Amino acid sequence: MSAMLSAEQLQFKEAVSRFFNEVSPPSVVRTFVESEAPFARDVWHRASAELGLMGVHLPEEFGGAGFGARELGIVCEEMGRTLYTGPYFGSSVMASYALLFFGSEDAKARHLPGFAVGDTIGVLALDSLDKEAFMGTLLEADEMSRLTGRVPVLLGGADADTDVVFALADGPGGIGLYQLLNNPNGLAMASRSGLDATRRLSALELSNAPAERLGNAQPSQMTSFFDHLCVALAHEQIGGAQALFDSTVSYTKSRYQFGRPIGSFQALKHRCADLLLELELAKSVVYEAAACLDREEPASELASMAKAMSSETYMNVARAAIQLRGGIGFTWEDNTHLWFKRAKSSEVFMGTPSYHRDRMLDHVREAS
Repeated sequence: MSAMLSAEQLQFKEAVSRFFNEVSPPSVVRTFVESEAPFARDVWHRASAELGLMGVHLPEEFGGAGFGARELGIVCEEMGRTLYTGPYFGSSVMASYALLFFGSEDAKARHLPGFAVGDTIGVLALDSLDKEAFMGTLLEADEMSRLTGRVPVLLGGADADTDVVFALADGPGGIGLYQLLNNPNGLAMASRSGLDATRRLSALELSNAPAERLGNAQPSQMTSFFDHLCVALAHEQIGGAQALFDSTVSYTKSRYQFGRPIGSFQALKHRCADLLLELELAKSVVYEAAACLDREEPASELASMAKAMSSETYMNVARAAIQLRGGIGFTWEDNTHLWFKRAKSSEVFMGTPSYHRDRMLDHVREAS
């Protein structure tokens, strides 16, 4: 079965898991959430130097490891499990994938090596984060590649280097990929508050901001690009769901009521069994979607199915985690709320479950 991980991939997963268990325990996550301190760049550089995580999915010719969606998924899954607070998804997934898919050969050669070794931290400004194909016109480019418009939500914008902020916008020749130049004129970035404090958000406003066009976004590439982002996010979601499930089962074994652990009660056993079944089904679909991407087969149906199932599973496990903990699950002192908020924010990020089910059915109709 292609959804199964190979022995080498399991070894890689174990190494990544050990690393994030060390650098991203709940105490570190809570410190990040409760302060305004920037993310730990020393951990970022360790992840690159020791495990090569920033370029795991990038071609070897650009300094990456040359692996695919499954290996990237392993990294995202472990980051989701530990709620790693670095800008990995916004930079190493979204921005570097945008360059890989849409950048010219010259742009790839100039910029991707920096992403691959973690020296460059970027952010991708999409027209909208809840729909496919960048159909809006929030950003417009004139003939001089000056950008105007507003992007209401940026993932990790405050952490990005100023000279590697990417924007997808309308311009001559259709939709293009741009790099904002190191020029404060016409560029305003402000932090935004969100439900999930483990991910810092920003808003970007441009007014004739100078930029360099790095490439064109061909319509044939847009769908595959969106599929890759969704599958990576789905991996992150099942990682978080697995962490919540494991901690909830452990809690039911240690919490005593009426002289026995509450996990021994049949109703709770059945609830946990149902959650495990739902989680394993979602995990199988997510792994198969990544394997389909690596085989370079049409994967839109599976990608949307994976995103929809992982979103709903994560939320169902998060709700159960709070409920099965009783009153303590609602308190700030308990860590459960951190994963609950990530589950809710990820549910709508890159498209809601209902959107992805509609998208999946559209591709089914087109194929029939």
